[in-house]
Amino acid sequence: MRKIALRGLLARKLRLALTALAVALGVTLIAGTYIFTDTITKSFDNIFVQTNKGTDVAISPNDDLSGDEDPPPIPARVLERIKQVDGVDAAEGAVFSQGGSFRKADGSKLKGQGFNAIAGAHDVQRFESFAPTQGHLPKTADEVAIPKGTADNNNFRVGDKLQIQDAAAKKTYTISGIVTIAGTDSLGGGVIAVLTLPEAQRMTGKGDAFDEIDVAGKPGVSPATLKQRIAPIVPRNVEVRTGTEQADKQTRDIKTGFLDVLRTALLAFAGISLFVGAFLIFNTFSITVAQRTREFALLRVLGAKRKQVLRSVLGEGLVLGVVGSAVGLVLGIAVAAGLKALFRAFGADLPSTSTVIETRTIVVSLLVGTVVTLISTLAPAFRATRVPPLAALREGLSAEQRRSRFALPLAIILTIGGLAIMALGLFGGAKASAALSLMGIGAVFTFLGVAFLSPRLVGPIAGFVGAPFERFRGITGRIARENTVRFPGRTAVTAGALMVGVALVTFASVFAAGAKETISDAVHNGSRAQAVVEGSNFGSFSHEATQAVAQVPGVKEVGALRNAQAKVDGRKVGVSGIDPQTFPDLYHSDWKQGNDDVLRRLAPGQVIVTKKYAEDHSVKVGDILKVKTAKVDNLPLRVTGIIDDKGGLYSALTVSNDVIQRAFGATKDAFVLVGYDGGRSNAQTKAAIDHLLDSRFPEAEAKTNQEFIDQQEGQIDQLLSLIYALLAMAIIVSLFGIVNTLVLSISERVRELGLLRAIGMSRRQIRRVIRYEAIITAEIGAIIGLALGIVLSILVTRAIDDFKLSIPIPTLIILLIVTAFAGVLAAIIPARRAARLDVLESLAYE
Repeated sequence: MRKIALRGLLARKLRLALTALAVALGVTLIAGTYIFTDTITKSFDNIFVQTNKGTDVAISPNDDLSGDEDPPPIPARVLERIKQVDGVDAAEGAVFSQGGSFRKADGSKLKGQGFNAIAGAHDVQRFESFAPTQGHLPKTADEVAIPKGTADNNNFRVGDKLQIQDAAAKKTYTISGIVTIAGTDSLGGGVIAVLTLPEAQRMTGKGDAFDEIDVAGKPGVSPATLKQRIAPIVPRNVEVRTGTEQADKQTRDIKTGFLDVLRTALLAFAGISLFVGAFLIFNTFSITVAQRTREFALLRVLGAKRKQVLRSVLGEGLVLGVVGSAVGLVLGIAVAAGLKALFRAFGADLPSTSTVIETRTIVVSLLVGTVVTLISTLAPAFRATRVPPLAALREGLSAEQRRSRFALPLAIILTIGGLAIMALGLFGGAKASAALSLMGIGAVFTFLGVAFLSPRLVGPIAGFVGAPFERFRGITGRIARENTVRFPGRTAVTAGALMVGVALVTFASVFAAGAKETISDAVHNGSRAQAVVEGSNFGSFSHEATQAVAQVPGVKEVGALRNAQAKVDGRKVGVSGIDPQTFPDLYHSDWKQGNDDVLRRLAPGQVIVTKKYAEDHSVKVGDILKVKTAKVDNLPLRVTGIIDDKGGLYSALTVSNDVIQRAFGATKDAFVLVGYDGGRSNAQTKAAIDHLLDSRFPEAEAKTNQEFIDQQEGQIDQLLSLIYALLAMAIIVSLFGIVNTLVLSISERVRELGLLRAIGMSRRQIRRVIRYEAIITAEIGAIIGLALGIVLSILVTRAIDDFKLSIPIPTLIILLIVTAFAGVLAAIIPARRAARLDVLESLAYE
C-alpha cells in the first residue's frame, strides 16, 4: 500500500506540485517570520554584547515608567561617588538620548530617519561602541560623527555639514567621521549623532547629568563584586547591573517588546495562509478521492482492507505535508529577506547580520505544515474507505457525494458559536492576550461555519454572477455557470479559500475607513484651534518651541499636551499633562462629571480621569489615587472630574503640565494646539509659525487641522498597505486552489470537453468556458468574503468607544473587480490545458 500511495502521488505530478506548493506557501511565512525575527534578535544581541563588552558594571536609570521620554538622568555627583569605590579602575558617564532633529546644511530633511538619538563619545576607549570607518570621532564641540547607514542614505562625506537641534537651539556641525555601531551600519535605520560628551549634554539639556555610567574594575575584582560595592551608594531609582546583565536586559527589552509584537502579528498572517492552504488540500484530496472511486474499489476487490485504504490516502497526505513543509522552510529564507526589504520600504530598516535558523524554526515549520495537511486529508481519507467493491464495475466517475444532513446544523452552530466567542473576546473584559486568542478562535469557527454553509449559496450567487456571461457570451457563459453549480460543495470549498482572504481585506479596509472618519470627526468636532504643532519625526519636542510659537504675531494662545506613564495599584496607565488655562479653549470634550471649568481649575494634587478608566476601575469624583511615577513613589491625586473624550486625545489620567514635569519628569511637549487672534489672516500666521520652526526648531512642525487629518490618514493608509502585502500570501494560496480545482475538474471532464469540440466548439470557446468558471468561482468567494468581512468589522468596531463605522463602497467594488481579474489569471494554465486536449483521444477517454 505504501507503493500504491507513492505511485498515486507521482502519477499526478501537476496536482502534486500545486498542492505541495500550497502547503509550502503556508509554511513559508511561518519559517520566514521565525528566521526574520530570530535574525533581528541575534543582531541586536550582538550589538548590545559588543557595546557592553568593555563595561564591568553599568549604572542606568530605571526606565519602567519613562514613557515617550528618557528617564530622569543620573546626577554627576553619583559618578564622583562611584569613582571612590574600592576596586574601580575607571568610570565615565555617557549620554544616549532619544529624539533630536537632524537636517542637511540646506535645511532639507534626511532620508531614512527612524529612531533618532544623540550620543556622547567616550574618553575611555574601552567603553566606546562607535568605531570610525572614515575620519574620527568628534574632538571639538563643533564636530559630529554619524552612522555609515545614514551617510550612505544621504551621500554624506567627512567634512559635510549637519544641522542638529534638540533641547538646545539649532547648531551646524562638521561631520568628522563615519562610524559603525558594534559592527553594524545603523541601529534600526535611525540617525545617531555622536558629539563630544559635554556637547551632547548641552544639546540634550542634561546639564552635567548622564543617561548611563560605565565602570571598569581593577584587575582581580570581578564584575559581581564591583556591582555589590556600588549598589548601596546610588539613588533608589537607579539600576546597577554587570555588563553582561545590561546586555541581556537590553536584548530582553527588544524581544519582549517590539519583536514579540512583530512576531505575533506575522505569525497571525502565516496562520491565515496555512488556514487557506488547508481548504486547498481538503478540496484536492476530496476531488481525487472521487475521481479514484474505481481504483479504490478495485483495491477492495483485490483484498485491501478499509484500514489499508485509509493508510494509503493518509500516506499521500503525509508525504505531501513533509515535502511541502520542507520546501516552505527553504523558501522561508527568501521570505525573511523579503520581509526585511518590506519593512525597510515602510521606513523600518531593522539590523540583521547572518541569517539565523533555530532548531525551533525547523521543527515548528515541518510539524505545523505536516499536521495541517494530515488534518485536511482526514475527511477525504475516511470517504475513500467507504467506497464499496462493487463500484469497480461501474463506468465513469461518481458524482459528488450527497450532502450530509448534519452540514446545515453544524454550519449554523459554528457560525453563531464563532461570532459569540469573538464577542466574548471583545466585550468580556479579558486581558489583551486572552482576548486576542478568543477573537482568533472565534474567527476560525466563523470562517468554517460559513464555509459549511456556502454550498447552499453557490447556486444563487453563481446565477447572479453568471447572468451577464450568459446574456453576452451565450452558450459558453451558460456552460461555465452550470459547471460551477454542478458540484456546489467543491465550488464552495474552492471559493472558501478565497473567501478568507477577501474577508480579511474587507475587514481591514472597513476598519481603516472608519478610523479615518473617526479621526476627522474628532478633529473637526473637538479642535477649536487653527493649527497643531507636533514633532517632525513623530516624537516630543522642546517646550522652548511652544513658548516661541506663542510669541508669533497672530497667535492668541497655545495649549501644550505632554505624555507620561505611571502606575496605579501596580498597573501601568497613561498620563496626559495640559495647560489648564488654555487647553479647554482649544480642545472640546464632553463630560460625564464636570465641565471645562473643572479643567481650568486643575491644580497640583488633582487629576481628571477618562470615562473608560473610571468605569473599568470603579473610580468616582473625590477618590484619591496613589500614583507611582518615574520620580515619586507615592503621589496622591484627588479625582475632580470624569471626562468623556471621544477624540482620544486625553490619556487615562490628566494632570497639569507643572505636575507632569515636576513629578513625572516629562519636560517635552507631544502636541501643541494653537489658536489665532484674527488680527492677521490664517495663512499669514501659519506661514510665520512655519518660518519660526524651520529656522529655530526643526524638530517641530505646524499643520492646519486638515493637514493633521491628512497626515493621520496617510499613516493609516501606510499600515493598510502593509496589511495588504502580508495578506497577499493568503490570496495567492487561494488562487492556487482555483487552479488546482480547475485542473482536476478538467481531467474528469475530458470526454465532455471532447464532445463539445466534436460538435463544433472552438479551442478559443473552451478557454472562455474555463476562464468564466474561474471568474464565477472567484466572485462567489469574493461576495461571501465581502459580506463576512463587513459583519466582522461591524462586530469589532462596536467594541471601540465612539468609533465611526464607514463602509468604503468604491474600495469594495474595486476589490470585486480585482478578484475577477485574479480569477482570469488563475484560469490561464487550466484553460490552455483544456484547449489542447485531442478530440479523438478525449472521446475515447474513460
